[in-house]
Amino acid sequence: MLKRRSIKSSEREEFTAFCFRRGSVGAIGGRHLSTGRHCEKAFSADEAILMRSLIAIVVRLLSRTFGIPLRYDDFFIVIFPSNSGLGPPAFMLIFGFLTIMKQLYILIFSIFISFNLQAQDVLENNAVYKIVYFRSADGKPKEDRNPTVVVASASQNLISNAAILNRKAKYPYEQSIFTKPAQILFQVADLGIDKQIVTADSLAIGKQTFDLSNETKVILGYTCKKATTIVNSNTIDLWYTTNAGIKAAPTSLGLNLGLVLEQVRNGNSFVTATKIEEVKNSKPIDLQKISAKLTDALTYKDLLWKSRFTTLSVFNNETINFIDKPQSNDSVFRFAGGTVIARKVKFPELQSSPNVFVDLTEQSNGDAYDRTGSVFIIPTDKQISLMDALKNSVKDLPVYDNGNGKKYQGVVATANYNPVIELMRFFTPFGVGKYNNLKLKDKNWAEKVYYRQDVSELFPLVNGKEVWIAVFVGNYDKGGHKVSLNITLHNGGRQKEAKEVILPLFNSTNVMEMAGQEYATMFSSDKGLEVSFTLAKDLKDAKLRYITTGHGGWGNGDEFVPRENTIWLDEKETFAFTPWRQDCGSYRLSNPASGNFEMGLSSSDLSRSNWCPGTVTNPEWISLGDLKAGPHSIKVTIPMGKPEGSSSSAWNVSGVLLGME
Repeated sequence: MLKRRSIKSSEREEFTAFCFRRGSVGAIGGRHLSTGRHCEKAFSADEAILMRSLIAIVVRLLSRTFGIPLRYDDFFIVIFPSNSGLGPPAFMLIFGFLTIMKQLYILIFSIFISFNLQAQDVLENNAVYKIVYFRSADGKPKEDRNPTVVVASASQNLISNAAILNRKAKYPYEQSIFTKPAQILFQVADLGIDKQIVTADSLAIGKQTFDLSNETKVILGYTCKKATTIVNSNTIDLWYTTNAGIKAAPTSLGLNLGLVLEQVRNGNSFVTATKIEEVKNSKPIDLQKISAKLTDALTYKDLLWKSRFTTLSVFNNETINFIDKPQSNDSVFRFAGGTVIARKVKFPELQSSPNVFVDLTEQSNGDAYDRTGSVFIIPTDKQISLMDALKNSVKDLPVYDNGNGKKYQGVVATANYNPVIELMRFFTPFGVGKYNNLKLKDKNWAEKVYYRQDVSELFPLVNGKEVWIAVFVGNYDKGGHKVSLNITLHNGGRQKEAKEVILPLFNSTNVMEMAGQEYATMFSSDKGLEVSFTLAKDLKDAKLRYITTGHGGWGNGDEFVPRENTIWLDEKETFAFTPWRQDCGSYRLSNPASGNFEMGLSSSDLSRSNWCPGTVTNPEWISLGDLKAGPHSIKVTIPMGKPEGSSSSAWNVSGVLLGME
């Protein structure tokens, strides 16, 4: 029951108001808004109008900001004339209103009104402001906690981050500068001390298009509108205000819209402004100084990208061919009639375990056929190495004899010799580059073939060392092939193991084919290829990195006939599989000189024993479990096909043992 109390006045018409909280309509911070006490106040007609307006504004702001579905008449429902008493001043009514609310209302109203009045001020045009943006995803803050920082003025914006501005960023790092009113976007990258590159674009901002929405929400007290655009199939929503007096954004998107206070990618990745503050004594970026370092956009991107990792250039457009007297120079050595090139490479010493990749490009320089290729390390840690044979004779290599009547040089590890460690097995396509003049309808031939292999697991072998890196392409052509080879090291890669063990065990690829090394036909015997080794300590989680490809290029040759490979550990069968590739037709555009058959297929289309012309053959990882210290043996058996006339099959297999002590 509401009680009415009137205060009379003979000088003016009075109004009496009853105010109360009606019903339960929401919650703040999980606390239920329950029915409040009622109140009554008497005041004049002018004060009634003022009171009604003030209450309406407060209720509307509270509802919009905190998402509480409140209405004006939820609080004050009765205001009517009275013939008695004088109403108190308007400020007393506001105070009276606040005193009847619970403490939670008072706290929220005070904080919100104070904040709202400050945040919605139009920023001064001649001042400089710092806007801080934090990133979050799926409602959780990003772990790096390195906020984006925009320094905005009437003439230019600097888009940076806290680490850069606090001089704690690691090279390379990148910043953007947006000039006004010229609308030129500068990208500035610091690659190292006194090594800076710059590119500029005067059209990018003007080309941006947005779908504008009537949707609004409040950020930092500003009522923001939504603009949406699509970037590389990603939906980007920008929440911006035109009431702040400045234009700025956390990225290059939306710089012409106004002040962008939030950027949302695909609805779940947020960059949100958390603070705006004036910066005193801020100097603008010297555009004339950075313009002296301008380069084109493509070169800028390439230099910036390459500065993020270490590149070891091993070979650059070197020829691998077959001639009588191959010529070496001070850095690149040629062996085996020119089919092997080698050079020493110094690897940096790193405390981390980086991701390491081998990158090779190849094109025909005369040879039109699919050939076996290999990138490998030549170990020199024992008394004999392949370098001895390359410089002198294949006879310098230890011989493996399995009783089939042939001698196989340098294929298995011995007490005084380690076989070559294969980084990558690759196969040249049919005549890419040189024979691109062989036109076919709707076939646009590749100019080169690009091979890329992850070899991170082998990095401990070369960390901080100078080693021989070599490339082999078996061919009989004077023109041969052109190859370039880089090795790249990318920090922040694999988890570093306590003590990694890497033992090269066998490699049957006859990289000295043109110098008389025997083809890998040892699998004609049931004994196959067997190697013995001794572990000084127990080896945990041992694995065999195994690469295998079958060869014999006629109808019944093992190139085209599936054969099971079986791995034996200490005379027990451990693993068996049939290596086979059925995707060779995917690489037709790298094979312009491939033969075409009557049934409508090309030679490069045919499935093969774990390889295709123009591709890399990936290693198989075979788990061997935990191995005890002491002697062990590994054997590989393959039921190789029998020779036909002068043709015979062969299997090139390589194996490296890895584990942790």
